[in-house]
Amino acid sequence: MLAPDEPPPAAIRAGHDACPFVLVADHAGRAVPRALGDLGIDATDIERHIAWDIGVAELAEALSARLGAPLVCQRYSRLVIDCNRDPARADAVPEVSDGCAIPGNRGADRAARVAAIHTPYHAAIAEVLAERDRRGVATTLIALHSFTPVMNGFARPWHAGVLYGGGDESFAKAILAAMREGLDAPVGDNQPYAMIGTDYTVPHHCFVAGRAYAELEIRQDLLAGEASRWADLLTGVLSRAMETA
Repeated sequence: MLAPDEPPPAAIRAGHDACPFVLVADHAGRAVPRALGDLGIDATDIERHIAWDIGVAELAEALSARLGAPLVCQRYSRLVIDCNRDPARADAVPEVSDGCAIPGNRGADRAARVAAIHTPYHAAIAEVLAERDRRGVATTLIALHSFTPVMNGFARPWHAGVLYGGGDESFAKAILAAMREGLDAPVGDNQPYAMIGTDYTVPHHCFVAGRAYAELEIRQDLLAGEASRWADLLTGVLSRAMETA
């Protein structure tokens, strides 16, 4: 699936133990393995929200730098394999996304995509967390995402959202309160998405382990060109949430 000169799915940035957070970005990249061509879609579609979380790579890098937090970013498009879905789910390799047909995903060799991208990406996250656990470093996982301002014809009023739904929800709820205090704008409580069985990363790495977490969503039109401002805001929000969780 991946040629020897193509990069591995996980881009890892080191952090330090003084930071209580590990950041992950499941949809940061939009690369497509050469073996899959263009997936049968136009070049403009690979730039759209259906292919990646626009602005999240810049946000993740900026926030990691401010916090000194380890960061694991996924390089390949969610249209190849969605690393925030159980690989057994049909929508892990979508044939249609927000009304756009993905011809290259019909009859796809799902096992090859899982083996090349999904499995090693989650192995990288697991190893970062396990290494900190071995050193006795308490760690909260922060999953970073962005969302399109309009989906299926419906406008989304929220500027940001906090997702949770199982395991240790205490930090997620603390960050929701801190976000609403620090952002003079609508912040969704499990909006625009809810963690109701669709998400994979947070449940997989946090629920059984009893690890604190939060999944954050930032609206893409507000994030574009503003990654630094959002990183500053989230740095303060995370600090306040740690004090109250």
